[in-house]
Amino acid sequence: MTDLPQTPLLDGVTGPADLRRMSDAALKQLAAEVRAEVISAVSETGGHLGSSLGVVELAVAIHAVFDTPHDKLVWDVGHQCYPHKVLTGRRDRIRTLRQEGGLSGFTKRSESAHDPFGAAHSSTSISAALGFTVGRDMGMETGDAIAVIGDGSISAGMAYEALNNAGAEGRRMFVILNDNEMSIAPPVGAMSKYLSGLYASPFGQMQKMAEGFEAALPGPLRDHARRARQLVTGLPGGQGTLFEELGFQYVGPIDGHDLDQLLPVLRAARVRASGPVLIHVCTVKGKGYAPAETSADKYHGVGKFNVGTGEQAKSRPNAPSYTKVFGEALTRAAAEDPRIVGVTAAMPSGTGLDIMQKRFPGRVFDVGIAEQHGVTFAAGMAASGLRPFCAIYSTFLQRGYDQVVHDVALQNLPVRFAIDRAGLVGADGPTHAGAFDVGYLSALPNMVVMAAGDEVELIHMVATAAAHDAGPISFRYPRGEGEGLALPERGEVLEIGKGRIVKEGSDIAILSFGAHLGECRKAAGIIEAQGASVTLADARFAKPLDRALIRQLLRHHKALITVEQGAQGGFGAIVLHDLANDGLLDGRCQLRTMTLPDRFIDHAAPDAMYADAGLSAVDIAATALQAAGIKLEKTESRV
Repeated sequence: MTDLPQTPLLDGVTGPADLRRMSDAALKQLAAEVRAEVISAVSETGGHLGSSLGVVELAVAIHAVFDTPHDKLVWDVGHQCYPHKVLTGRRDRIRTLRQEGGLSGFTKRSESAHDPFGAAHSSTSISAALGFTVGRDMGMETGDAIAVIGDGSISAGMAYEALNNAGAEGRRMFVILNDNEMSIAPPVGAMSKYLSGLYASPFGQMQKMAEGFEAALPGPLRDHARRARQLVTGLPGGQGTLFEELGFQYVGPIDGHDLDQLLPVLRAARVRASGPVLIHVCTVKGKGYAPAETSADKYHGVGKFNVGTGEQAKSRPNAPSYTKVFGEALTRAAAEDPRIVGVTAAMPSGTGLDIMQKRFPGRVFDVGIAEQHGVTFAAGMAASGLRPFCAIYSTFLQRGYDQVVHDVALQNLPVRFAIDRAGLVGADGPTHAGAFDVGYLSALPNMVVMAAGDEVELIHMVATAAAHDAGPISFRYPRGEGEGLALPERGEVLEIGKGRIVKEGSDIAILSFGAHLGECRKAAGIIEAQGASVTLADARFAKPLDRALIRQLLRHHKALITVEQGAQGGFGAIVLHDLANDGLLDGRCQLRTMTLPDRFIDHAAPDAMYADAGLSAVDIAATALQAAGIKLEKTESRV
């Protein structure tokens, strides 16, 4: 016999206000229905499943207790927000997650009033929540602010900076630490009785609630709670936590999957808090779906899958991914040179460094979500005589830019930057696009900037970077599989600042920088079908430029088109600047630069995103023919 309602509830939920009219028993049933809905939807779309399943009860509890969207709920990173989207009026679109024209895989301000702050990079939630808190206290139309941050994200420096600032401000706000590295399974009766009593008791001070939390627990559970506090804070049990030292009231740990615990704690906190409160909640990634709970990666990022078996649909790649090619090339180089070490910021498998880590575990360093530290750490190793490869996604390297400038380039230290996810990245959308690194790295004295046209070139660039001790050097490469070329056993050390001619012609020159080389080949075919002759060149280097190659292309062609998978102000701008300074823009050869447009490109399949950006083969061909004064008579599909 159960006291849960039997009628399905989720169909009647149009927004969080509906949750606030439900009984606690009904909220438990709703959580089960939300979990099933998320599993079903992600089985069709792919996405971040494990993290979303871990916060189902937390999302239900927050929306049931707080007055969202007047109260501002900020999910750190946002990859765990699928239950939140289901509960906030987007269930009818949940099967469009990460699809072209569909819901973002992260929180997004333009998508819903329930997403007050967009995210996708970690450790920003506490800062944003504090900003909303100050806005409230200065008379803006906003209520309480709640930041939900994971145990990984809270380890980053920005989160601690925000905690320090928030504690010093002393303003009422809520930080929920979602600790999914540890699960607790307390005696439900004792814990529930204590927590329910907190809410039912007369109005008291939040301090007393925090102080009495551990003391009221049964002995074994009290010891577990103290270990949990020490795990998070690094301080011995019995002392104040780091959060308390920073000015927060600390409550926890509590079981994040038990609504009998979550609801009374959140209600009590909302009623009693006068300053900043940190609530420590323990959850399990993949909770409620056995294949996710038992998987090594907890189904962090999955493709489409069979709900019954958990088996993911696997496509057969035509070629190894660029990431794998990099990881294997670096591992071979490391086998020959004991000075080579790898640095990653919480992404060993994402960057391919896990391949080297398996063979040389003592030579790969995962610094956590700390790109700033990782860059300077690598600089220190370079200063010691080691040969560090700092492997970071383009979009995340932005977070360590001051360190690239001040600690690497200024000191001319030979740090090797392996920049993954260059260009547009598909379903993760604009938050993860590698659009800006060419411009921001090429601006730096001493920096060498390379981009791989294909996977063979990537192998050569690993070898080139390994051999380059004269200063910092970077090479970029995209997400996804390569061109399917035969791979050499070892890479060649390229001459710094020297490009290559891939194909010779006479009318139009296409100068590709990076992995759009394959699309440029297609464009050359379209152009030749119009009767024009094409030279295709691979620049390899944005800095230093192959000035001789560029001038040769300029002298012998009617039009020169530069093409890159990056923003304005990158390779094409560098070429134009160089030619203008030498007075070579005299109109005898028409120049065009093709870059990503001056806007962010929404998530879709990569080919569709590049078509949206005006960088398809048809776009390149049309631009080149127009510049040369030749009309494009027939076209192909842009996608």
